[in-house]
Amino acid sequence: MSAGTGRVPGPDGRIIDISLPQSPALPVWPGDPAFELATIATLAADGCNLSRMAGSVHSGTHVDAPLHYLEAGGSVDALPLDALIGPARVFDLPDVTRIDATVLDGLDWPPGLERALFRTRNGALWDRRPVDFQRDFVALDRSGAGWLAERGLRLVGIDYLSIAAWTDLEAPHRILLSAGIIPLEGLDLRRVAPGDYTLVCLPLKLVGAEGAPARAVLIRP
Repeated sequence: MSAGTGRVPGPDGRIIDISLPQSPALPVWPGDPAFELATIATLAADGCNLSRMAGSVHSGTHVDAPLHYLEAGGSVDALPLDALIGPARVFDLPDVTRIDATVLDGLDWPPGLERALFRTRNGALWDRRPVDFQRDFVALDRSGAGWLAERGLRLVGIDYLSIAAWTDLEAPHRILLSAGIIPLEGLDLRRVAPGDYTLVCLPLKLVGAEGAPARAVLIRP
C-alpha cells in the first residue's frame, strides 16, 4: 500500500487528504471480504477501460450509519451532510492505549465542538510491511463513548478500522449511534498536526446500507 503524500494538490496546500488508499493491499476486518478491483474491459479489446469493485462497505476509510448496530437505525444514505462537513478538531493522543472518559476529560474542548478526530499510535500500523490487521489498536471504550454522547458531538473519527476495540465492539458503537454520533473510521492522520480544521467527509450514497466508504479531507484555516 502506498501512503502517498497525504495531500490533495491544491493552489495553497490547504487541503489534506486523510483517506486511506483503497486497494487489495489494505487490511480488512477479520471475516470481511477483501477489497477487489478487477478489469472487465480494456481499451484494446473493448474501446474503453472498465473495472469492477467488490468488498465490504466498512473497508478502508468509511462511516458507520445507525443501522450498523441499531435495529431501527437509519441507513447511510440518510446521514445528514451537515454532520459530515464542518469545523473539526484533531486531538493528538500519542501515549494513550484506550480512549476513556478520563482521557477525554483532560483534553482542551472548545465550546460547541461537534466533530472530533483522534490521532493515536494507530498511525504507525499503516507503516508496517505487510500491512496486516492488528487487534491491539487504540480505540474508544464505553466510558469514552458515553462521555462524547453527553457532550453532544455529531461525528467522531479515529485512525484505525474501528472506533471501538476488538474486545468490545458493540457497546461503544451503540452508545455513539444512539446519540446521533457518526463514527468515521480508517483515517490516515499521520501527517496531520493537532488543531482546528474544516472536515469534508463524503461517503458513497448507498441506499439501505449500514455504512459506506468515504473520501475525507481536512482544510486548513
